[in-house]
Amino acid sequence: MAGETDLSKMLATVRISRRPDPVTVCTLQDSAPEAASLRLGDGIEALIAEREGTTVIVTIAEAERRDWSIDFRAVWLTVEVHSALEAVGLTQALSTALAKVDIPANVIAGFFHDHILVPLDRADDAIAALEELATSAR
Repeated sequence: MAGETDLSKMLATVRISRRPDPVTVCTLQDSAPEAASLRLGDGIEALIAEREGTTVIVTIAEAERRDWSIDFRAVWLTVEVHSALEAVGLTQALSTALAKVDIPANVIAGFFHDHILVPLDRADDAIAALEELATSAR
């Protein structure tokens, strides 16, 4: 199933959804005992292998249960438009809309959707800014 590549169409049809549980981003050294056994589910939302270790996007509740350090409290937003992986400009448009209201955008690209982690205390502002971007593109 091919995704959309036309930026105007993507922006005009974008909707933003919010996952219910707040998340954080943790890192584990590959030598950490639990790093090798991590699997998606039960609060583990995403795993990213990096040269320096494993990045874990995890619900705050699960991070607390595991006694992992929580430095960034975030909301996971999903950009509800099926953008093609080769689409140009969507990430820039979304991050620019958030930058205009001083909200950091931590973007994760999935096959079907892009996802943005924004600070928990700015979630409503982020959603409003992204919805305004979509409205102005219509």
